[in-house]
Amino acid sequence: MSENFIVSARKYRPSDFDSVVGQRSITTTLKNAIKTNQLAHAYLFCGPRGVGKTTCARIFAKTINCQNLTEETEACNECQSCTAFNSNRSMNIHELDAASNNSVEDIRKLIDQVRIPPQIGHYSVYIIDEVHMLSTQAFNAFLKTLEEPPEHAIFILATTEKHKILPTILSRCQIFDFNRIQVLDIVDHLQNIAKKEEIEAEPEALNIIAQKADGGLRDALSFFDQIASFSDKHITYEKVIQSLNVLDYDYYFKLTDSFLTGEYVFSLTIFNDILNNGFDASNFIVGLSEHFRDLLVSKDAKTIELLDVGHSIRERYLEQTAKSPLQFLLKGLDIISNADIQYKMAKNKRLLVELMLLKLSQVTGELQKTFTQQPIIQNQQVVQQQQNIQPEVKKEETKQEEETKKPEIKKEIVQEKQPEYEQKAKSKFSLPSVNQLVNGGGLKKEDENNQEEKKEEKRITGDKIVTLEQISPFWLEYAESIKNEMPRLASTLSEYEYELKDQTIHLKLSNETQTQQILKIKHEILNFINQKLDSNLKLEVVISDAPLKSKTPYTKEEKYEYLKEKNPELDNLKKQFRLFVD
Repeated sequence: MSENFIVSARKYRPSDFDSVVGQRSITTTLKNAIKTNQLAHAYLFCGPRGVGKTTCARIFAKTINCQNLTEETEACNECQSCTAFNSNRSMNIHELDAASNNSVEDIRKLIDQVRIPPQIGHYSVYIIDEVHMLSTQAFNAFLKTLEEPPEHAIFILATTEKHKILPTILSRCQIFDFNRIQVLDIVDHLQNIAKKEEIEAEPEALNIIAQKADGGLRDALSFFDQIASFSDKHITYEKVIQSLNVLDYDYYFKLTDSFLTGEYVFSLTIFNDILNNGFDASNFIVGLSEHFRDLLVSKDAKTIELLDVGHSIRERYLEQTAKSPLQFLLKGLDIISNADIQYKMAKNKRLLVELMLLKLSQVTGELQKTFTQQPIIQNQQVVQQQQNIQPEVKKEETKQEEETKKPEIKKEIVQEKQPEYEQKAKSKFSLPSVNQLVNGGGLKKEDENNQEEKKEEKRITGDKIVTLEQISPFWLEYAESIKNEMPRLASTLSEYEYELKDQTIHLKLSNETQTQQILKIKHEILNFINQKLDSNLKLEVVISDAPLKSKTPYTKEEKYEYLKEKNPELDNLKKQFRLFVD
């Protein structure tokens, strides 16, 4: 009977600091602390899942109790403490799952257990996993012991959500932030396991597994075991994308080629195939944005190191990025990112993605239109340069040719300058011809032209002089236009008189309230009248005690006086009933 299968995540779990993948800075710090005997009483290991938090805690607990440390500050795996740890029967290491033991009673049991000193070794190590799951009461009960534990007790807290832990707990721990493991480190680790397990694996296939794991080594090992069973220990690129339901790079390369050539129909058919194969459109948008990003970093040798793909796929990126203009990639990333933002809010999600593909197919055409204008400008500059060079070529001719051509050049210069001066003179002082005199033309037409030019100059400068009689009909027309919306202002404009001095309208009003209301529509009045008269009038409002026209009652007091003049008995009624004007 064959042995029981052990998953790779357990079978190849690191047993010393050197075998920990991707956390070199943390393992070095812990080894130096052990070497110099500068151990803290509480540690907090935080970071994403599957990056080695609990593994490092176990290795640390095993190493500090080792009786014969190596020169590299590693456990010897031969002493009594190490053999007990390797066989899972060590009494010095205590693990607590805070997800299921998160009450105050569980922490009190732990506190009572902390008082017992270790039987073998120097320290009792308490590893509390998922410590953020403890209740607030449990944290408070644990706080005093964590602050002042016995000399033989060391606490190692592990969590994926550091922000949920109380600040009073964080301040009593040395905090180590575990990073996501790089793709290349995961690929190297998977290749070593494949050799030990005698599994054939393509580098591109392992690279896809590492990217799918998203920085978690435990997830990568789980995918590795799954695909090894699916492919019968022959892990290929095709079987990986089929098993993990990952979009093939080939889709993105074909789509980008269709964008560059403007073949939008081909891009729509590819997207239809992707949907028919069961892939989600949102994942497709994310994958396309990552593809454009990889093309962008492949543009320069300094940034190509940011490309986490296999060797053969890297060659395809270099080949396609050579055909892709930088402006095309930047514009494409902008279009894709906008589609990603709008995807969650869109009701017709497929149409949104198809519109994104159509926009990407038009980018190269728009870029060609902008770039085709630049060569024309450059050609014009070349022609001008050639024209400027021609006189220098003429200087190389013989002296006899120059002497024969000098008079002609002078004549040409005189003929070029003189007509310009004479044309100006003729345009103002030219006499009519005989035909013009016979036909009744001549000076009259010239005078008419001069008058029209003067009118045009006045119109442009806005110095047209208008009279009060010309202003009056348009003033009343504007007042009539605002009668429905602003009846009080309309009555004010129609009832109060105004004067015209130096092309400025002086409007006399009776109180400050009317003045403020007229000033609010001052520019509207002037624009209306100036457009009608083609003028440049101004408006000033003046408060006067004696308006030129009959005064219309405006305030409440004025209205009362106006009614009292028409009916004197109103004042007796006010006194009889003791009324007040409010």
